[in-house]
Amino acid sequence: MTISTQGMQLRSGSRFASDAVELLSSMRFAISLLTVICIASVIGTVVKQHEPANNYVNQFGPFWADVFASAGLFSVYSAWWFLAILAFLVISTSLCIARNTPKILVDFKAYKENIREQSLKAFPHRAESSLDEKPEAAARRIGQSLLGSGWKVKLQSRETPSGLGWMVAAKAGATNKIGYLAAHSAIVLVCIGGLLDGDLMVRAQMWFNGKTPFMGGGLIADVPAQHRLSASNPTFRGNLLVTEGTTAGTAILAQPAGVLLQDLPFRVELKKFIVEYYDTGMPKLFASDIVIHDNETGEQKETRVEVNHPASHRGINIYQSSFDDGGSRVKLQAVPLTRPTRPFEIEGVIGGSSALSNGDEQMTLEYTGLRVINVENFSDQGSDKAVDVRKVDLRGAIESRLGSGHKTVTEKVLRNVGPSITYKLRDSAGQAIEYHNYMLPMELDGMRMYLLGLRENPSDTFRYLRVPADDQDSLDGFVRLRAGLASAPMRAEAVRRYAEQAVEGGRPDLAEALIASASRAIDLFAGEERIALPESMRTAPDMPPILGGLPALSSFLEANVPAEERERASDVLVRILNGVLFELMQLSREREGLPPMERGEFTQQFMTAAVISLSDSFLYPAPMTFQLKDFEHIQASVFQVARAPGQNIVYLGCLLLIVGIFAMLYVRERRLWIWLTPTGEQSAQASMALSTNRKTMEADREFDMLKSQLLKVTP
Repeated sequence: MTISTQGMQLRSGSRFASDAVELLSSMRFAISLLTVICIASVIGTVVKQHEPANNYVNQFGPFWADVFASAGLFSVYSAWWFLAILAFLVISTSLCIARNTPKILVDFKAYKENIREQSLKAFPHRAESSLDEKPEAAARRIGQSLLGSGWKVKLQSRETPSGLGWMVAAKAGATNKIGYLAAHSAIVLVCIGGLLDGDLMVRAQMWFNGKTPFMGGGLIADVPAQHRLSASNPTFRGNLLVTEGTTAGTAILAQPAGVLLQDLPFRVELKKFIVEYYDTGMPKLFASDIVIHDNETGEQKETRVEVNHPASHRGINIYQSSFDDGGSRVKLQAVPLTRPTRPFEIEGVIGGSSALSNGDEQMTLEYTGLRVINVENFSDQGSDKAVDVRKVDLRGAIESRLGSGHKTVTEKVLRNVGPSITYKLRDSAGQAIEYHNYMLPMELDGMRMYLLGLRENPSDTFRYLRVPADDQDSLDGFVRLRAGLASAPMRAEAVRRYAEQAVEGGRPDLAEALIASASRAIDLFAGEERIALPESMRTAPDMPPILGGLPALSSFLEANVPAEERERASDVLVRILNGVLFELMQLSREREGLPPMERGEFTQQFMTAAVISLSDSFLYPAPMTFQLKDFEHIQASVFQVARAPGQNIVYLGCLLLIVGIFAMLYVRERRLWIWLTPTGEQSAQASMALSTNRKTMEADREFDMLKSQLLKVTP
């Protein structure tokens, strides 16, 4: 029997109904649906599902984000068209099974012993031979031999002009046809299981029970009933966030227009969250010790949930999905950076916010994240080895790429640099800039540096301002220097001290000229004098003037000094600037009652890094930065809770699919006919033919063996 790609043909009814049934039950339609489902699954794998709308706008842009959202590509597996395709695939495959099953069952039982002798000559595998035995004896001998080899045999006698002839009909590998039914039944079962475990039931409750997504905020207990699903909901899949030491019994089901709340028949208490890290800083194990409190019986069951080791209660599986911050408490120190402001401390909770005011300027401080472990790669730090570009080390290049999958060309030097805080400063217009500050300084290029990061958009990477740590490993030295730079009296005093040390006594003309040059340099660096960019340095016609820092000095030199003298003038100006800034640092320490900094290698490194940091600080958008001073880390575990009645159906479908594919690929269906006609009293003429569903070399070898064994013909 051959499997037809045509559909079921109705013998009555309208032409439209007949064509529709034929299309639905045809194999070509089922294959087309499977192709569309595969493409949709690829899209659902590549595109992150159920993300916030802003993430898609940042990734694809407003236009394409709207187009993809209207097509349901951000929630492919719950889109109406995906569910409709699954339903049509179930119908189409079921009709294919219904159409072909009767034929397969008939063919499974039939031996086709009524085939004519003339038809045997049309088979590719055929042979003839003369036997020295009667047809009946030969038929019984051949039948017994085939039965011993695992064939199913049927003998038939026929009257012929030359006497009584015998037909030996045998078959083997008939389970190949069962493989077709098993594979197609598997598709139906998997699709039914997918429909049951999808959000079809949730959508049905929204359509028929008036359930609507919730788009507001507040406490979960205050959410109205029309946004809640009952604990008897037959199928759902949602997320449950539980903070250490608390309980939760309501899962969140994300919807395109908001969320639905799923009440559970139990509450989950998180006793302790456990996380272990690799050397790279990636988590290698996270698990949750929980207590399940049954709402009906009051039973308390202690268990542990790990990745790939879920817990189960009342038919609901609890999976360890991820972990999050559970509302850690942080204490931040406000450090003035670009404007003279009074330092202060502020406390908050991760996920919360605090109101700030700076005169008429109102801002909101949002605590967005706390990381207690930050592992960074320091392999490039302190690398001063010269590279010989003429060297070709083929062996080293090959070995560096062999081995384990995580191996890289350069050796990693991983180091935990301590905790970090992430926060946002949002102005009254709603515009926010995100900041990322490390709690401790880290060793960079031989100098201890505090890293203050910022970014304007979530899709951007953080850009960091490097601030050198002083001799007490703190930011105080840089803050004092920045405050002194903003004070005109302190700048003037620093210039006077620098001139006194630089000019020998009795040369008031040189001292006056040096004071004028130093005052101009420090005022330009401090941003007291706005310098417009020369046309050669502008990237846009309407670029604003330089606020200060080294770019202001560079612009001043380009605008006022001839090109051939700029290099010498810049060296002199930078030397004067460094000297004035050093005196400014000493003056700031003196006013705080601190001893002066001793001249040495550390002081030189600190002042060099401080000049660059002061120059870059003019680009820092906030008047202050917030440093993490203390924290109380509270973990939270994110569970996925699911009631999946279709799970066992899917498992059964997968088993049938494996059996069906194995049967169709590795079981060959063969049929053998041997027609025996008498040619004398003790002789017979044998005509043999073999049919197989696949033409292989194994079939050729088997036919040669059968000829030798049954017909005594030497291949």
